[in-house]
Amino acid sequence: MKPNNHLNIVKNSLFGKDLSEAQCQTLSAIIDIRHLKAGEALITEGEVDHTLYVPISGKLSVVKTISGGQEEQLHVLTPGELTGTRGFLDGKEPNATLRALTNTQLICIEQSKFEQLISSEPTIVYQVMRAIVRDIHDIVTNMNNSHVAFSNYINKQHGRY
Repeated sequence: MKPNNHLNIVKNSLFGKDLSEAQCQTLSAIIDIRHLKAGEALITEGEVDHTLYVPISGKLSVVKTISGGQEEQLHVLTPGELTGTRGFLDGKEPNATLRALTNTQLICIEQSKFEQLISSEPTIVYQVMRAIVRDIHDIVTNMNNSHVAFSNYINKQHGRY
C-alpha cells in the first residue's frame, strides 16, 4: 500500500481526529497495514504480541478457549475498535484468540516503532494514548451498563420486566 494511502487511513482513524495533518503524516510513517483472510488468526491466546491493531475493514472474532478445548466467542470486533492493547502497553499475553471472520484489513502499530516517537513527537504519543484510554473507557462503560441491565432482568427491578 502506498504511503499516501497510509496517511488517509490514519486521518480517518480514531487516532487522526486529534492530530494535525503533519502529525498524521508522522504516524502514518510507522504504521503497517495487514491483510487477513477469513479464518486466519491475528492474535493467539497466550502468545505475546506487542502490536496495537485497529480493523479498517472486515470483522474479527474474539474467542476464549474453555474446558475441553472448546472455543466460546466473546465479541466480534468491527472497524475502528482497538485490539492488542495488553501486549502493546504492558507486554502481557492476550487472554483470547482473534480470528478473522471475513477478509480483514488492519492498521498495525508496533510498540518499538511507537516508542521511538516519545522524545521526538510527544504530542502524537499523548493523543494515541488518549485514544486508547477513551476506547477502554467506552468498553468499561458498556460493560457496566450491561451489568445493570442484566441485574435488573434477573431481579426484575424497577418495573421494567
